[in-house]
Amino acid sequence: MSQPFTLPAFYMNHPARLNPHLEEARAHTREWAREMGMLEGSGVWDQADLDAHDYALLCAYTHPDCDGPTLSLVTDWYVWVFFFDDHFLELFKRTQDREGGKDYLDRLPAFMPMDPDAAVPEPTHPVEAGLADLWARTVPHMSADWRARFAESTRNLLNESLWELSNINEGRVANPVEYIEMRRKVGGAPWSAGIVEYAAGAEVPEAVAGSRPLRVLRDTFADAVHLRNDLFSYQREIEDEGELSNGVLVLETFLGCSTQEAADAVGDLLTSRMRQFEHTTLTELAPLFAEYALGPQECAAVLAYAKGLQDWQSGGHEWHMRSSRYMNKEAAPSLLPGPTGPGTSGLGIKELIAATGAQIVRSHTHVPHQQVGPSQLLDFDVPFTLRLSPHLDGARTNTVVWSREMGMLAPQPGIPASDIWDERKLYGYDFPLCAAGLHPDATPEELDLASQWLTWGTYGDDYFPVVYGRPRDLLGAKVCHERMLACMPLDLTGLPVPVNSLERGLADLWVRTAGPMNADGRTQLRDAVAVMTESWLWELHNQAAHRVPEPVDYIEMRRRTFGSDLTIALCRVGHGRAVPDEIYRSGTVRSLENAAVDYATLLNDVFSYQKEIEYEGEVHNAVLVVQTFFGCDYPKALGIVDDLMRGRMSQFQHVARHELPLLYEDAGLTAEARAALDGYVKELENWLAGILNWHLKCRRYRQEVLEQNFRFLPAPLLPAPVPPPAPVGAAP
Repeated sequence: MSQPFTLPAFYMNHPARLNPHLEEARAHTREWAREMGMLEGSGVWDQADLDAHDYALLCAYTHPDCDGPTLSLVTDWYVWVFFFDDHFLELFKRTQDREGGKDYLDRLPAFMPMDPDAAVPEPTHPVEAGLADLWARTVPHMSADWRARFAESTRNLLNESLWELSNINEGRVANPVEYIEMRRKVGGAPWSAGIVEYAAGAEVPEAVAGSRPLRVLRDTFADAVHLRNDLFSYQREIEDEGELSNGVLVLETFLGCSTQEAADAVGDLLTSRMRQFEHTTLTELAPLFAEYALGPQECAAVLAYAKGLQDWQSGGHEWHMRSSRYMNKEAAPSLLPGPTGPGTSGLGIKELIAATGAQIVRSHTHVPHQQVGPSQLLDFDVPFTLRLSPHLDGARTNTVVWSREMGMLAPQPGIPASDIWDERKLYGYDFPLCAAGLHPDATPEELDLASQWLTWGTYGDDYFPVVYGRPRDLLGAKVCHERMLACMPLDLTGLPVPVNSLERGLADLWVRTAGPMNADGRTQLRDAVAVMTESWLWELHNQAAHRVPEPVDYIEMRRRTFGSDLTIALCRVGHGRAVPDEIYRSGTVRSLENAAVDYATLLNDVFSYQKEIEYEGEVHNAVLVVQTFFGCDYPKALGIVDDLMRGRMSQFQHVARHELPLLYEDAGLTAEARAALDGYVKELENWLAGILNWHLKCRRYRQEVLEQNFRFLPAPLLPAPVPPPAPVGAAP
C-alpha cells in the first residue's frame, strides 16, 4: 500500500540514546503482559503483536539513563496504555458504543487510590488488572503531589477517549485549537511527562509544578509528541481505523489543502512547538528558580526533568522510525543528515539551521510601526441577539467619575509617560457599552461594577506597555504585579496604601466585589486577576526580545491577557453552589469557555490590527502571528484568522447543543444545576454579542481616532507606506 504523503523532515537537535537494559525490559514485559491477560485470548493482541510493536525499544530510547528494574516498570506502563488504546478501540470505538465505553471508563479511577494501602476492586479485564498492578508498584516511590497530578493525567487520558468516540459518532473533525487541547488529554503525553519524573528520579517541586514555565515545558512536549505521532500514524488511523482525531486530517480539513500540504504544515507546527520548548528552557527556568528561591537539588530536579523530556522526544522519534505500528517505509531524511544511529543526531547543524532558519528569522525580525492602513474587518458571524442594559447612560457617567477619582485620568506621581488616558479617550472607549451588552439584566450597581472592572483591566493593559514596556523596565513591572496581588487580601484586611491608580482602582473593586463572596469565590476571583496581570509580564518579555510568539503559545496566553478568567469568574458569581466545582473543571465546560474566549480575542485582534501593528509597534496580534508562522501577507493571514473564528464559533455552538447534554447525563446533574449551566451558556452568548457590538461602536480602533491619540509618537519606521490590503468581507 502506497503512503498518502511523504513524511516531512523532522527537527531534531539532540541525540537519541539507547538504554543498555533493553533486553531485560523486553523479557520482563512479555511475561507481565501475559500475566495480566493482554496476549493470547484477549481478542486484542498476541505475542507476535507485542513483539512487533516493541514497546521496550520505545522505553529504552525515551528513558536511556534509568536502571533495569525502572526501565521494566516504565515499559509495563507503556504496554498498558497502548493495550488500553487498542482494547477501547475494539470494544467501543469500532462498535460506537458510547454508553458501554463510559461504564468501562468509570471503573478505572478506583484502581488509582491516593492511599497506597487502600483496597481496590477485583479486576474484570486486563486493563483493570494492569492498572492495579502498576499503581501499586509505582506510587510508593513518589510524593502525594505527584500521585494526584499523575492520577489526573491518567484520568484525562482515559476519560477523554469519550470525546474521540463522540466525534467518530458524529463524523466531526475538530478545529485546530480544539484538537491541540483535546489531543493533550487523549494522546497521553502529559501522562508520559509524569512517567519521566519517575524514571529520571526528577520529581518537579510542588511549588513550581503549576507555574507557566513548567506548564509550557509539559504542553510543548505533549504537542510535539502528538504531532509527530499523527504524521507517522495517519495511514493506520485514517485508512484502517476510521479515526478523525489526527492533526494532518485536521489541518487538511481546516485549510482546505492537499494531504501533503497538511502534513508539511504539521511538520512546521511540530518544529515551532519544539523551539518553544527550547526557548522556555533557556529563558524562563533560571528566573523561576530565583523567584521561588529553589535550592540546588530542586533546581537540578527541574533541569533533569527538562532533559528527560528532551530524551523522550529524540527516543520517541527513533522508535517511530522503527516500529511496525507506523508508516515509516518512505520517511524523509531528518534535518540532521549524515551517519545514523544513537549518538549521531547532533551532526548536520548547518542543515538544521538552513531548514528552520526562516521561521526563526521571521519570529525576531518583524519591523515595528509598519503602515498597514485601516484594519480590514470581516463578516463576523455572531448569531446571538444583542440586548443592552437600560442603565447604560448612568453607568457611562459613573464610570468616568470613578476613573477620575481613582486617578486614571492624570499622570501618576513620579512615573514618566503615565498620562495615558484623559476624559476624551475614556468617553470614546465607552466600556459601559460593552458591560451593558455582557450583562443586560444587571442592576444599576452591578452594571457600574462591571463597567469599572472593564475600565480597570483595559487601563492596566494600556499602562504596562507604555510605563514598563518602552523603557524595558521588567523588574518594575514585576514589582507592580506583586503589589497588585497585595491589594486583594482574601480576608479583606490589611490593604496596602495605594501608590498609583492601578492599585487604587483594584483595591476599590476588590472590596466591593469580594465582600459578598464566600472564601472559594474570593480565591477564584483573586486567581483570575493574578492570571491576567501575570500575563502582561509575558507580553513585556516578548516585547523586550522583539519576538513574535508562536501560534499555540499565543492562543493560550491571549486568553489570559484578555482577562477571560476574570470575566468567567464574575459570570459565575450568581450561580451559588448549584454547579459542582468539578463540572466547571470538566473538559466540556472548559471547551465551551475557551471557544467563546478565543472567538472574542481573535475578534479583538482583527479590530486592533492597525492600532497594535502601526501605532504601538506590538508583536502580540493573531493576524501578525499567522503572518509570521506561514510567511504570508495580511489578507491571507486575515482569511486564516477568519476561518479559525468560524471554527471556534461552530465549536461553541456544538458543545452547547451536543456535549453539555451528555455532561448533564453523565454527571447526573440536578435540575437546578442544569438550569444554572444553561443560563451560563446564555451569559456567554450575551458576552459574545456585547463584545462585537462594542468593537463596532466604540472609538478605540478607528483610524481617525488613532491618528489623534497617537500623534505624539515618532513616525513609522518604514521609508514609504505599505499599500493597504484589499478588503476581506464586508466592513461595517
